[in-house]
Amino acid sequence: MRNTALFALALIASAATITPTVADAFEPVTVSSIVKTADLDLASADGQRELDRRIVQAAREVCGSASDVDLEGKNAVRQCRDDTIAQAAAQRELMLAAAKSGTPILVASAR
Repeated sequence: MRNTALFALALIASAATITPTVADAFEPVTVSSIVKTADLDLASADGQRELDRRIVQAAREVCGSASDVDLEGKNAVRQCRDDTIAQAAAQRELMLAAAKSGTPILVASAR
C-alpha cells in the first residue's frame, strides 16, 4: 500500500553534547533536519530500509563530524548521532504502524 499522507520526521540534535573547545563560551545550538517520507511505501521492507537510511543520513547532517585526531570530538559526534537516531525511533514506529494499518497520522515535533 502506498503511503499517500505527507509525513515529515523532524530530527533534532542538541549541540549540548558537542560543546565548543573554547571553554563553554558559546550557548548550545539546536539543529534539525526534515526526513521526507511521502515518496516511500512504509508498508514495504524496501520503504522501511530507505526510511532508516534517510534517518541515519539526517543524523549525520545535524551532528556534523570531527577531525580524526580529535578523539573527544569523535566520541561526542558518535553520541550525538546515537541519541538523534534513538529520538527518531519513536516517530518512526508511529509512522510504520500507521502505514500498516492504513491510517494516516500527522507527526510533528515542536521544541
